This record gives sequence, structure tokens and C-alpha cells, in this order.
Amino acid sequence: MAKKVTRNISYLNKDFNDFRETLINYSKTYFPTTYTDFSNTSPGMMFMEQASYVGDVISYYLDNQLQENFLQYAKQANNLYNLAYMYGYKPRATSLATTELDVYQLVPSKIVNTGSAPDFSYALYFPDNTTVKSTGTTEVNFTIQNPIDFSVSSSNDPTEITVAQISNNLPSFYLLRKRRPAISGDIKTATFSFGEHEQFPTVTLSGQGIGYILDVFDSDGNQWYEVDYLGQDAVYDSIKNTNVNNPASQDQEVDAPYILQLKQVQRRFATRFLDNRTLQLQFGSGNANDNDEEIIPNSKNVGLGLPYEQAKLTTAYSPTNFIFTNTYGIAPSNTTLTVRYISGGGVESNIDANLLTNISTTRATFLQNNLNPTTSQYIFDSISSNNPNSATGGAAGDSIKEIRENAISNFSTQLRAVTADDYLVRTLSLPSKYGNISKAFVQQPNNDNSTTTLEIYTLSYDLDGKLRVPSFALKNNLKTYLSQYKMIGDSITIKDAYIINIAVDFEIITLPNYNNNQVLQRCLEQLIEFFNTDNWQINQPIILRDINVLLDQVNGVQTVKRVTITNKSGESLGYSRYAYDIEGGTQNGVIFSSLDPSIFSVRFPNTDITGCVTQF
Repeated sequence: MAKKVTRNISYLNKDFNDFRETLINYSKTYFPTTYTDFSNTSPGMMFMEQASYVGDVISYYLDNQLQENFLQYAKQANNLYNLAYMYGYKPRATSLATTELDVYQLVPSKIVNTGSAPDFSYALYFPDNTTVKSTGTTEVNFTIQNPIDFSVSSSNDPTEITVAQISNNLPSFYLLRKRRPAISGDIKTATFSFGEHEQFPTVTLSGQGIGYILDVFDSDGNQWYEVDYLGQDAVYDSIKNTNVNNPASQDQEVDAPYILQLKQVQRRFATRFLDNRTLQLQFGSGNANDNDEEIIPNSKNVGLGLPYEQAKLTTAYSPTNFIFTNTYGIAPSNTTLTVRYISGGGVESNIDANLLTNISTTRATFLQNNLNPTTSQYIFDSISSNNPNSATGGAAGDSIKEIRENAISNFSTQLRAVTADDYLVRTLSLPSKYGNISKAFVQQPNNDNSTTTLEIYTLSYDLDGKLRVPSFALKNNLKTYLSQYKMIGDSITIKDAYIINIAVDFEIITLPNYNNNQVLQRCLEQLIEFFNTDNWQINQPIILRDINVLLDQVNGVQTVKRVTITNKSGESLGYSRYAYDIEGGTQNGVIFSSLDPSIFSVRFPNTDITGCVTQF
């Protein structure tokens, strides 16, 4: 039997020199008499260096393939795109320019009592994705994402009304103005035909500057909805907040123009960029002929799709797919899909102000029927638009470095709300069409026996931009919105925060040779800005020293003699109904809010902030 030969082999070599040195030592150790010529020009060294060269190249490619598996070190674009999606970040193929757009229309007047008012029966409605073209040497298209409803006015979406024409000393026409954000991009269309049923079919859109999908409809008129992942079966839907749709609301359309609803959909798709020119759409695996039904989780169906057995203690359950189905929506079959998407952006979309004047009116409609045709045509012809500011933000898509950094940042934030700060940010990010939460505060309940995990105290704005308690519709929208992000075990209570209205009075001594009225006016302006509602949060205390320092820095002020804060209350006077003991809440020059989450607010700054100049 042949004797087994054991060799001491090093597996740590990585580069050419290491391989070369190891091969020389190996030959000297195990073949001391067979080969002894290790000069640089010997034939033996030629073979050793060739082997070292091959080993160095192989090591390079092994290292390269290894680093392409890590987001921090990957350099190839296709690997970075795949890793970004694994981290939950969707790269951008283009950056769309944005700007504010003013849209105008005329409405006739109508007699109300002894005066006149706008006749909103002639109010127009522009659906979402209305296009606007720019004038100038280079035509750039912009898209208004949100619908424009001139009949709705709220604190978050005001309709500005001015007199346009006067006849017989009375307004005959009013000018209405709505402001909307607009993004650069053309609306393009692509069609895809599907034959027999196929699981998880995919189609691709190709082109420069693909922004996002607007909508997808099949040849039968069914809409397909984009979701973040195919396991997500619920999307947001909205209906107008009217008495018919929301009879429980007592003050609808003040702070929530639309009611937010969750809609379960089977026709859905997910998208992902393969590179900066290719967007892939992937559909589910179910059959369109299968019956759709809503399944309520119970002890018999949770985990129904698990292999071998229904219950597993080590299984991670998700509220989006609690029965572990493998259909992930239905796949299109024997139909044609029409895909509309936004394409554009880039540096050339950063246009100057006053160029977006050609708004498309092809989809604009009146909200009421049986209107005077002559007046209707006159109103329709009065539609105009303009961008008072230049468009900014247009650029190329994400670079390799931006994909890497954005993906790492996105992974740390996640999507679901876990901490109290997550709930706070998610509350303040409620889409504007469903209302606007102006102030929010999140805390754990003080009662240890409470089953509630978190309490969210909220406030909104009224039509005048003053703080108010959110309407029922707005809080219900927030509840629906948070349901898609909260942890399955969290119990949340949405409450109203308390508003403490205050007044400020002060006395100052001015420097010699300064105009007292001018110095006093500057002090009033500084305090009005200091107590601006946007600068205050729930449970934020008033530090009197900050007010003294602020007034001391006003040009012409020698000394701040006195600053007094008093409470204002009484709904008949326009203030909050809640009174507060300012003196009892003051400690060491700091006025603390109540134990119940509340916010200090100067409701009428022009009259509730007063001051005077004294000589001593």
C-alpha cells in the first residue's frame, strides 16, 4: 500500500508576490535536490510566476465577487440595484423638478340677502394628473398630481377669492385661485398583451427618465394597483367628504376634504428598476377566474398555508398575509394592459418662473349639470395657470454612491412604526388630501391598567390658520392611515390636545435718541414671530428669560422692565374654552403647560401682544 504524502500548504496567499514566494519555499522544502535554479531567468521560475499570476487573477475575481455581495462595497450597477431593493429602497431613474402652480377660474356672482357671493355651482374640477405645458424656446411638460376642486376650501387647501369684475357697484364675477404642487414629466403610455394564465408574469418599460407609474387598466376596464410588495393586499382609496358619504361628521370639509379608506385589491403589481433605463412590473400568480373573498383572521385560518402543519411556534406571522397564501394577487391573462407612466425630469426641467401657462382643459368638468351654456363657456375659457417661482430639483437619477447611501439610510428607518417618534412622524405625514395634523404629541398612558399602548394627542388648523380640535373625519382618516404602519400588537388612542390661549404684555426702556414708536413696533414684530404657532409644539414651556433676551436684542432697547403672560379663555370671545392658572404653572421663570398635553397659543397676535415704553 502506497504511503500517504502529507504536504504543508498555505491557503492564506492573496497576491502575486505571496504566491511566488510560497511556490519557491515549497520547491526548496519538498524538492531540495530536484530543482535548485531559482534565478529570475530560469525556466522553473517562469512556470512559478505564471502560476502566481493565475492565482493573483483568481483571487482578484473572488474578492470582487465577495464585495459585490455587500452594499457598502458593491460597484456594479445591477448588484447595487438588487441590494437596494433587499434593503427596502427603490432607486430613482430620474429626479423630477417641482414647483408651485397657481390655477385660476372665474365664477359668476349670485345675490345673497342684500349682497353678492360667488356662485360655486360653476366651480370646476380637474382630476389628478392634469398636464401643464411651458412656454418658451424649450417646451417642458409638468403634471399636477392632486385633483383640483374649486368648490372645496379648507385650512390645508384654501380657495382664494377675489373680485374680478364689477357691474352696478356689485361684483359680477369672482376670480378663484388654487395652488398645487406640479412635477416635471410627460405622461406616456405602453400596452402589454397577455395570453394564457402564467404565474408571476413580468413586463418591462424601457426608456430614459422613467419616473413612476400613474395607473394601469386592462381591456375590461379593471384597474390594477401598484403595491410595495405582492403580499400587500390593501391600498389607500378616498371619497369626497360630504354629508352623503360621511353623515357622522359635523364639520366636514374644514380640515379633511376627503375620507381615507382601505381597499382590498386582488389586481396588483410591484415594480423595480433593473437599471436606470428599465422598469420591471411583476404580477401575482393567482387565476383571474378564482372567486375573490375577504378573509377575516381566526383560529382556523391563521397560518393555513404553512407546510405540513397549521401551527408553528417559531413562525413569524404578518398581518398582510396571515394565511400564508402563495398567490400574491392574480396574474393578468387573456387581456391587454394599458400602462400610463411619468417620464421626464433632468436638469432641463428646472424652468424659470411664469412659464407654465398652458394648462390642459380636456379633462376639466363642472361639478353640476344644467348650467347656462353661455356662462359655462365663458367660465371655461377663463381657465389659466402660472408658476410664480422657478422649478427646482430636476436632475439625473441616483448615482452609484447615492443608491448605496440612500439604501443604508432607508434600512435603518424601516417602514413600520415601532417607537413613539415613529408614530409622531407618521402622524404628521398624513397625506394632505385627507386632512392636516398640525400638532401631535405621543406618550404612553399614565394609567398602568390601561390596555392602550400609546396615546396620540392631535390638533389641526381652521380656515384662518388658527389651532382647533381635529374633526371626527380627520381623526378617522388618521386612524385608517396608521393602521397600515402600526405594529400588530400596538393599541393606539387618538385624543384631542388642549389649547391654552395667552396674551403677552411688556414694558421696555429705550435708549436715548431713539424713536419710541419705532422701537416698540420692532419689539412687537419680534414677539409676533416668536409666538408664531408654527414655532410651538404640544407641552412646550414658555421660558420668560428667552423673551427678555429677545427684546434686549432689539435695536434701541435699553432694558426690558417687565414681561407678563396672562390666560385668555371663552368661546364667545373667540378663545379656547379651557382656562389655565398661569401663575400656578410658573416655576423659576418657566411657565409649564398642564399635565394633560396642551399647547400655548396666541390666537390674535395683533391684539393679544401689547407693550409700552416707560421712562423709569
